Amino acid sequence: MQEVTSTAQTKQKANEADVLSLSTFTQKTSVPRGQIFACTNKTEKECLDRMLFSTNKVYANKALQTKKGDYLFLFNMDSDRLYGIFKAKSDGKKDIVPEAWHGKYPYQVEVEKEGNINSIKNAKKLLSRLNINWREQLTPAMTKALLNCFDNPNLDWGSLIPAITIKKSVSAPPLEDEKPPIEATTLWDYPKQSYGKTPKGDNKYAGVTPAFIIYNLVQRYTEPGDLVLDPMAGSGTTIDVCNEEGRKVIAYDITSTRPDIIQNDARSLPLPNDHVDMIFIDSPYGDNIKYDDNPDNIGNLSAENEEFYDELEKVMKACHRVLKPGKVLGWLIGDQWIKKKFTPVGFKIYERLCKYFETVDIICVVRRSQSSNTALWYNRARRFNFYLRGFKYLLIMRKKHPESLASKRGKIKWTSYSRVKSRNNN
Repeated sequence: MQEVTSTAQTKQKANEADVLSLSTFTQKTSVPRGQIFACTNKTEKECLDRMLFSTNKVYANKALQTKKGDYLFLFNMDSDRLYGIFKAKSDGKKDIVPEAWHGKYPYQVEVEKEGNINSIKNAKKLLSRLNINWREQLTPAMTKALLNCFDNPNLDWGSLIPAITIKKSVSAPPLEDEKPPIEATTLWDYPKQSYGKTPKGDNKYAGVTPAFIIYNLVQRYTEPGDLVLDPMAGSGTTIDVCNEEGRKVIAYDITSTRPDIIQNDARSLPLPNDHVDMIFIDSPYGDNIKYDDNPDNIGNLSAENEEFYDELEKVMKACHRVLKPGKVLGWLIGDQWIKKKFTPVGFKIYERLCKYFETVDIICVVRRSQSSNTALWYNRARRFNFYLRGFKYLLIMRKKHPESLASKRGKIKWTSYSRVKSRNNN
């Protein structure tokens, strides 16, 4: 009995050592990439019967960035079990089997078994100890760790000591297809302008748009193959995001900064009516940035004058004409405080947009890259009693369907509550 216990302890220590050695495992190894797909007790059987893993639009990239040959694992969130090992039999696509799960999870990948299907209990604890977020793509080190665990699936890996944790190196290079999260609230805060290995736009360009904003809009309001328009493309951030996400894109600017941006004034868009699936605009906020010497550039007009808003309203009209009914426009704008005078640019732009579009929502985007984001300016703001601009507005607007333009008046039933208690109740 003592000999058996000793053997088991030796075996467990050896397995712990296998996982501990993974802390030195680097991105340069040739281990294929990995993904963890989630299921519940209700959906597990269909996953395994069809040998098809899937997800909804929120995690669409998990499926779409999966490539044939990737290692895959299935995490049942109800039973807290991790199933494996699987390999992707196909690249991830939309609607491989449209009728699966009654169409609720259209982003799919075909899978095949890699040997027998085994399961590991206490999966949440195991993933936590390995510093793995199942919603994100696995690094090679994480994939290797899970493969090692499935060499001994009967061990209670979730109860192993915390020392096996794989630490994410702060200096580690980003994954080639690293994607931002889909935002769930109306406050968006991004520490940097771009994401992934491939730059989106030029972070040295004055007023460059954070790529995360465009990514979130594209993921929420378009599908692969849809056409996105950016009438004020600047350094081309929208182009780079759309190219990476499989969207078609048309980009204009009054002064082109690269060959794939067509020189054109946003007040006159050379496109047919009802033509594009989404529009994104990061317009000038006034004349606070010197873009170029083009006399027609709206950015040369002061936000303190109505002419600035009149000219941007022409852009709104043009956008409304070319946007398909029911589709969305995202307009990024910031307020202005110059020479002790505040101008609510965002409110004024929103007021004009409401003439042509209905409101989906308004997002506050934290400003981080402006030149005033320094200790010197923070000190000045406190000393001289003014506020630095801390956020921009992302105004998300929708073009109404023609049938909804005619107002339909109905009776509204209001419920009223008396504030005066009856004497009988006193």
